[in-house]
Amino acid sequence: MKGGGENPIYTRIRLLTSHFQSSPSKPMASEKEAALAAVPSDSPTIFDKIINKQIPASIVYEDEQVLAFRDISPQAPVHILLIPKVKDGLTGIAKAEEKHCEILGRLLYTAKIVAKQEGLEKGFRLVINDGPDGCQSVYHLHVHLLGGRQMNWPPG
Repeated sequence: MKGGGENPIYTRIRLLTSHFQSSPSKPMASEKEAALAAVPSDSPTIFDKIINKQIPASIVYEDEQVLAFRDISPQAPVHILLIPKVKDGLTGIAKAEEKHCEILGRLLYTAKIVAKQEGLEKGFRLVINDGPDGCQSVYHLHVHLLGGRQMNWPPG
């Protein structure tokens, strides 16, 4: 690319694919780097491929509306992502409209079900990252369910 900089599309691909590398010689990109390289859009995401079973995931819960699976880069002993199976323009919480109230409530209720299933009786944390400053790296709304250890405050 002219001007000495790397093409932003290649930067994004490199950062996202680094999350699948397990080699210690090539460390994973930080979530912050991935979020800053992410381009907000309604285009298909890695989560769409997981929903369509095009790439594997460790699925812990699934119904008609929600899919929950283990995060590939866990930040706690239990780290599960909950996503709506139909995006419907809901790339992030800032894009929520009144029509999304039902699925938003369903995601929170499902988080409670999954937390119980995972044995998180002592508590857990739910996180929704939104936009670049919120460290959102995948533009398909998702809820992080974190537990299995004492959480700290402030969180970030």
